[in-house]
Amino acid sequence: MSTIVFVTAVHHHASDAELALAPVNGEALLTHTVRGLLAMPDLDLVVVAAPERCAHLFEAALPGFPARCRIVPGPSLRHVFDTVEKEIAGNPVFLVHDALRAFTPADTVRAVADAVRAGSPFVVPVLPMADTVKVTDAAKVITGTEDRAYLRTAQTPLGFTRETFLSYVDKPSLGGAHTVAGHPDAMRVTNSFELKLAEAIASAGKEETL
Repeated sequence: MSTIVFVTAVHHHASDAELALAPVNGEALLTHTVRGLLAMPDLDLVVVAAPERCAHLFEAALPGFPARCRIVPGPSLRHVFDTVEKEIAGNPVFLVHDALRAFTPADTVRAVADAVRAGSPFVVPVLPMADTVKVTDAAKVITGTEDRAYLRTAQTPLGFTRETFLSYVDKPSLGGAHTVAGHPDAMRVTNSFELKLAEAIASAGKEETL
């Protein structure tokens, strides 16, 4: 069963697209994200969903990438899928990955894809909630403590069958998803502190390949 990855930069805020171009060790976060995915030979196609307003900047961040990478400008993930649908044969595993999670380990990506292959129609990597979560009322007064035993923070890539992928594209929700173990390195890089952590992860990766 083949694997198709859609890399998207707009999840929470419109500014996420610009954040994907933030430099880490001299290269855009997006560059690190896509290079890491293309380093996995078991991924058949990486489709980068580029917001139309900055598609040219996305293309500039991904020069000379292999044929397995497509950059598709468009207003939505549905539009991007419709553009490449003819290239997708059979019933592959579909992954949707956040461009800002540039250093998600390959093992995490494979765990999600493998869970779909094993029969889970929708899969999300998660981490246990480490912080104590307080509940407040309308006056911002703490009224209790949330039991964190079952609380999880969700990461990407999200994994789907074709049917659940199309359902998610039309109405995004994580309800009903099976979970697998995530990884701390799969953080979203959105602020100066996280950029410093990303620099450290990227530098460590370069040292390992020397």
